[in-house]
Amino acid sequence: MALLEAIGLTKRFGSLVAVDDVSLVVQPGEAYGLVGPDGAGKTTVMRLLVGALSLDAGSVAILGQDLARHPEQARSSVGYLPQRFSLYHDLTVGENLAFFGSVRGIDRKTLTGRAAELLAFVGLTGFENRLAGVLSGGMKQKLGLACALVHRPSLLLLDEPTSGVDPITRQDFWQLIIRLLGDGAGVVVSTPYMDEAIRCSILGFMAAGRILTTGAPRSLLAPLAGRVLELRAEPRALAHQLCQADPDVEDVAQFGELLHLRLRGAAVFSGLQDGQATQLRLSSALAAGGVQVLGLRAIAPSLEDVFIATLQATALEARHE
Repeated sequence: MALLEAIGLTKRFGSLVAVDDVSLVVQPGEAYGLVGPDGAGKTTVMRLLVGALSLDAGSVAILGQDLARHPEQARSSVGYLPQRFSLYHDLTVGENLAFFGSVRGIDRKTLTGRAAELLAFVGLTGFENRLAGVLSGGMKQKLGLACALVHRPSLLLLDEPTSGVDPITRQDFWQLIIRLLGDGAGVVVSTPYMDEAIRCSILGFMAAGRILTTGAPRSLLAPLAGRVLELRAEPRALAHQLCQADPDVEDVAQFGELLHLRLRGAAVFSGLQDGQATQLRLSSALAAGGVQVLGLRAIAPSLEDVFIATLQATALEARHE
């Protein structure tokens, strides 16, 4: 049985369709990544999944329990960590755990042992008497995770859990998620970070309230294999313009000081010789146009490349409808 099955989720705020026909399924041991920029609809989806917002259309089932018909039974299997720190600043770490444990109906004796176990799991042992309000951002998120896990849920909903925390804490947090997945839990995690998204079992790329495409990271990357070139050139703006006009280049995207050139399907090279010929032709065309080529090479596609390609394909489809 799926831990989570959401079908056709739709939510409107006046004339704004914040979530538009979103569906997703999560099995035990899977991490489903909702990936997209701010305003894509990720947080609204999370709130719909936990029942914090009412649905205008669609359904949510958690371990087979319909969220609308049996909200208490469905929520009993869910742990939720919202995007913003939502614990009590004037309570200590231990008091926050005790409070959320009591809300979940856990008796004091059981909670005492479980709290020690959870604090060790998230790396907060020794901070039991520290006020939550004075914790660092990363420690607050770890405490939030401990409180979300206090009733040992089967499904975790994590809304941008590493937003605003340092790189080391982000890595620590993901190690905790991986351990939970290994124990059979399912996770839905929203993130704008592609280096986090690659860790997920399944990804749903979101924009404007819709899931544009979904699949395992490897399957999403596969169509762009052999089709991405990395260019370092000056002046960059002119290089961008000339590459965009090249008949073999489908799109050009800026990645810091670099440009990524996405080749059209017909221009994909099958071997080293073909690849070198393509790069030499582009280098010559750029030089003739007054661009100094500092580096041009084929690279493996990134999820950023996939997301950009997906956005453009969706926009093209919309124009043709």
